[in-house]
Amino acid sequence: MQPRNMSMSGVVDLAAVKAAQEAKAKAEQARAETARQGGGGAVSPADLVIDVDEAGFERDVLQRSTEVPVVIDFWAEWCEPCKQLSPVLERLTVEYNGRILLAKIDVDANQMLMQQFGIQGIPAVFAVVAGQALPLFQGAAGEAQIRQTLDQLVQVGEQRFGLTGLTVDPDAEPGGVAAAAPAEAAGPYDALLEAAVRALDSGDLPGAVQAYKNVLADDPGNPEATLGLAQAELLQRVQGADPQQVRKEAAEKPGDAAAQIAAADLDLVGGHVEDAFGRLIETVGRTAGDDRDAVRVRLLELFEVVGADDPRVIAARRALARALF
Repeated sequence: MQPRNMSMSGVVDLAAVKAAQEAKAKAEQARAETARQGGGGAVSPADLVIDVDEAGFERDVLQRSTEVPVVIDFWAEWCEPCKQLSPVLERLTVEYNGRILLAKIDVDANQMLMQQFGIQGIPAVFAVVAGQALPLFQGAAGEAQIRQTLDQLVQVGEQRFGLTGLTVDPDAEPGGVAAAAPAEAAGPYDALLEAAVRALDSGDLPGAVQAYKNVLADDPGNPEATLGLAQAELLQRVQGADPQQVRKEAAEKPGDAAAQIAAADLDLVGGHVEDAFGRLIETVGRTAGDDRDAVRVRLLELFEVVGADDPRVIAARRALARALF
């Protein structure tokens, strides 16, 4: 559901809250059922940290991300900051006891994955949640910051996607994480959502957009389709753009709504969430009439891409309200 004016923003928020509540209830029911059955399918604590390469990425990251948020640690043997960060991530992953999975990717051995994620420096930490990738942080980070980020990630995974995590048994034999959990009964829109993901993977952005729209036509509040559509439309907008030219025009025309909107799209695709939001909020203050409305609508669309529960979105909503009123 794409907001077209300010009156729609409340509808979007209410739909997101309802979807979050339903997803949380499902997650709690799934955990209770697992406990009732004696914790079948448990994995060893040793299985919570895995090495991943390009060949196993779909199985070990994408598929696993439908059960548990997968944190990706991009590292290299020569990277000294990586040697400080990686042990902290590994320890915290075990401490979170199945609520996250840590996938370690050596960038020297997996250049294609590095390029696909747009990694420009390491250490770099991303997450994949229900097949959706999002940047967490780059460079050195303190343990308190990492804990806060992981807490937010777990919350988003549970509330927006109903991810129940992995059941951990200290006595389980290592190696259990490689076996996929039993599949749940297919939902009414699973085939359409899978078609959308396949279209994204193949670069068929118009096909992905249409597949997500097909789901939303019958189920306007579907959180996975709402997020997927926002992301697919964003990728479609930046496809073929010349980043250098877009940023040059934005720098030369600070009050031009179209130039700033195009640059904000690139900012977000590059993982610079705060820059994208800040750019558009500043442009709201510089523009009026239809231009201002176009900037505001695009900002609301980018909120959908990042997610209503993200603290950066919450802060940006407050800043937008100040800029508008």
